[in-house]
Amino acid sequence: MLIEVWPDLHAPGEFWVGESAKALLDEAGAPLAARLTLDAATVPIYYGPQLCDAESLPTEESLQTRVLSAHGIAAAWITLDRFGARTRHELRSPTDPVFYLRRAGGSAAHLWRLFQSRREAVVCMAEYYGDDAQAREWAEGLAVGTWDELIERHATRT
Repeated sequence: MLIEVWPDLHAPGEFWVGESAKALLDEAGAPLAARLTLDAATVPIYYGPQLCDAESLPTEESLQTRVLSAHGIAAAWITLDRFGARTRHELRSPTDPVFYLRRAGGSAAHLWRLFQSRREAVVCMAEYYGDDAQAREWAEGLAVGTWDELIERHATRT
């Protein structure tokens, strides 16, 4: 059994866990006191038309929790570029908006790009996916424009 806990990359001492991870931890002892909760659906993920190695994809909960830990509002799968070539990226720091994540035990690492604003998503998706209308519509249709708006509109403080 795997329980993922992601440190908040902007608030030292804080961390993020998904709903199923919290439930498992709560079963083991006193329930964790959450300061803030967000519905996972508020953090959309774009997979694109070339998705592959699906058996190695991380769970959406894992990916969404990782995005929240970096104060992101959405993420896109960028493992393959628009020409079908595997994207390479050298990680610079934990706050790098591009990161690798895969399912525990998965054979393929997936590359993801998190977005901290709608504007950033629109620009990056146009650069990465080119003329893909679906990618452009996804980015332009993000429900919130910033982290602060995500928290203001969708978070429950406990």
